Amino acid sequence: MQLPSLLTRVFTGAILAAISGPLALAQDFARATPESVGLSSTGLASVTQRLQAHVDEGHIAGVVAAVLRDGQLVYLEALGKRDIEADSAMTQDALFRIYSMTRPVTSLAAMILFEEGKLQLDDPISKYLPEFANQRVFLDASAPDMNQTRERQGDILVADLMRHTSGLGSRSSAIYVAEKVRLRSITLEQMAKNAARVPLFEDPGTAFRYGLSASILGRVVEVVSGMPYDEFLQQRVFGPMGMTDTVFWVDPSRVDRLATVYRPTADGTLRVHEMEELPFTEKVPLVEGGVGLVSSTLDFAKFSQLFLNGGEIFGQRILQPETVQMMMENAVADALLPLEDSGYMAASGWTLGGFAYALDPAAYDHTVSQGEVWWDGSAGTRFWIDPVQGIVTVIMAQISPANGEGFREEFKNGVYEAIVEKR
Repeated sequence: MQLPSLLTRVFTGAILAAISGPLALAQDFARATPESVGLSSTGLASVTQRLQAHVDEGHIAGVVAAVLRDGQLVYLEALGKRDIEADSAMTQDALFRIYSMTRPVTSLAAMILFEEGKLQLDDPISKYLPEFANQRVFLDASAPDMNQTRERQGDILVADLMRHTSGLGSRSSAIYVAEKVRLRSITLEQMAKNAARVPLFEDPGTAFRYGLSASILGRVVEVVSGMPYDEFLQQRVFGPMGMTDTVFWVDPSRVDRLATVYRPTADGTLRVHEMEELPFTEKVPLVEGGVGLVSSTLDFAKFSQLFLNGGEIFGQRILQPETVQMMMENAVADALLPLEDSGYMAASGWTLGGFAYALDPAAYDHTVSQGEVWWDGSAGTRFWIDPVQGIVTVIMAQISPANGEGFREEFKNGVYEAIVEKR
């Protein structure tokens, strides 16, 4: 497979803040002024002002945001409060529950095993998880009934877990909640068995359904590697990439950096909001490849930059360029598009890398390039990886619902308005 020239370049790893003061936290990254990579310092200063306005207006408590171009950090800002009640300022090394941004990390783990020949993308997952061998399908996906099922047509493939065409449902679906499929008090092995016990919503490969697939992929990684999933990530991903603050459990040494999740009341006041019955400060049995990670803005900038570097960062090769290219392409068949009926997901595909893929940038409500990949988390985090402009953009807050009056989209628009040299 021939890679586009942009993806075959190995950039020099990354980050800077031209307008935000010292970057003691960014020692692993090259730094640059915005002007040296074709951005405007004045334009980025305007981005900061807009983010501060979202904080001042109570849309979010605080935020950390970073911008890289050509593998160099040109923007890093921490604004507002990490915890309002404690009057704790947001810091550049703050930790955030990234929820669904965990999914591409799990895809990366699976592709490491794919490169090593330990699994194939067209393998039935029942090869590794036999509990899925005889899974049935609901007769009516819109009104699932455990007593109204039929035989399944076809097998769930490893690739189906990556592109959400497995037929598995969402962790928050009524039937999964009723059947206690996903609980943080159980192990990943048990969750996989629970998911296999409940029928599929449709036959594998026949529809895109965003849901539990990535968590089951994490269980496949466990079985194939012979290692607990969190240990595999630490040894093969986080350790080599220098992602020192990406964890499933916020231990006592990190707890003072964990940002608090807030939810606005009817009058707009931000109140503390617990999204999980068992908090991330408590070590729980479930190590989940779909929504389980906590990370920092700079750690996820490292993860994102890996894909613009063709699979290498800081001298560590994690994947071959050809594999990275596979992960950056839409993998959902035309017959299964659009993914949704409206909004920017109607203009998106989905990749083997666990990313949304911009098929029609004009249909988005914020600036993206053709083929840009991205995803977000349900507590107000998001990242974009743009191979056209050579830009990585990461923004993290903790707000539920995650929209926060559009602070993420406005941030992305402002960054791209600051581009002086477009490609």
